[in-house]
Amino acid sequence: MKNQAKRPNDQGELTAEEVVAYLRAHPDFFVEHEYLLGEIKLPHRSGSAISLVERQVTLFREQRDKYERQLYDLIETARHNDRFFEKSKRLLMNLLEAQSLDEMVIVLEDSFLTDFNVDFCSLILFGDKNRYPVSNIIMQDLEKSRDVLGDLLDGGRAYCGRLDDGKKEMLFGGDANEVASAAVIPLQYGETLGVLSIGSRKGDYFQSSMGTLFLSYISDSLSRMLPPLLAKEGTAGSS
Repeated sequence: MKNQAKRPNDQGELTAEEVVAYLRAHPDFFVEHEYLLGEIKLPHRSGSAISLVERQVTLFREQRDKYERQLYDLIETARHNDRFFEKSKRLLMNLLEAQSLDEMVIVLEDSFLTDFNVDFCSLILFGDKNRYPVSNIIMQDLEKSRDVLGDLLDGGRAYCGRLDDGKKEMLFGGDANEVASAAVIPLQYGETLGVLSIGSRKGDYFQSSMGTLFLSYISDSLSRMLPPLLAKEGTAGSS
């Protein structure tokens, strides 16, 4: 004779805990009693009761929709990154062909304003403006600039977000009032050479939470291209 489980109450009724324990101990129970799945009723968010099978189907559909949205987001992110890579590669290839500081600025402005659809672009170099006879580059004193820009220069990394009026005026000049958000990219190679700034009329276009890998890549490349051009322009200015 098989042993019977003892009941915790006088009526000999199964408790919910016993049912749960039994089902956990026999995970194939509903495989052998599949017809019960259609009889079990569960509450639904609509207010009506549905069978366990219907509930499972609903859950599977919700999971499927969730995974489809995640897959779509991943594909869109990959496409976005691919477009950014192509644009940045095109920018760097054109920069490598620049033979002067003036040409470098033309390439930067054409790329950011046209290819990347950014509203404003500014390149500021630090040094004696009388030494470099370039027409479309702003030359400023490093120490005076540091007094205004502060850790934007000393941090060594690109900054994205909103700027106060003083910083915007120094970086964007007459366009300062139209700049709602910006990315500020210090250019350093042994020393602080300058700062590249790109701005947008949209306040949320550049945010502190956005990644700066692409901007750091541009910064590292520009920082290595600048010294030879500065030496060339400086020689031309002193002759």
